[in-house]
Amino acid sequence: MPYTLRYHPRVADQDLKPIPAETRRRIARSIDARLATAPERYGVPLTGSLRGYWKLRVGDYRVVFKITSTADVLILAILHRKHVYERAARRAD
Repeated sequence: MPYTLRYHPRVADQDLKPIPAETRRRIARSIDARLATAPERYGVPLTGSLRGYWKLRVGDYRVVFKITSTADVLILAILHRKHVYERAARRAD
């Protein structure tokens, strides 16, 4: 069953712009192949302040997302692993 992908408004203008073009394409392919089809299969649940959210690893980058319904995925942040959890926690509030 395909999932509908929704993005936090700041993902496009803050998260993706500094990422190199080839890495952006790789992340986009991974999101389309994994999160649009079976996010609970490929994602890893997060704990602590991001409980209820999941992460998808794409090289050194992480996609933090939430499965909001049976067919809807909200992508909260796409950043380097060093910065993604702090930014995702701020956006989750």
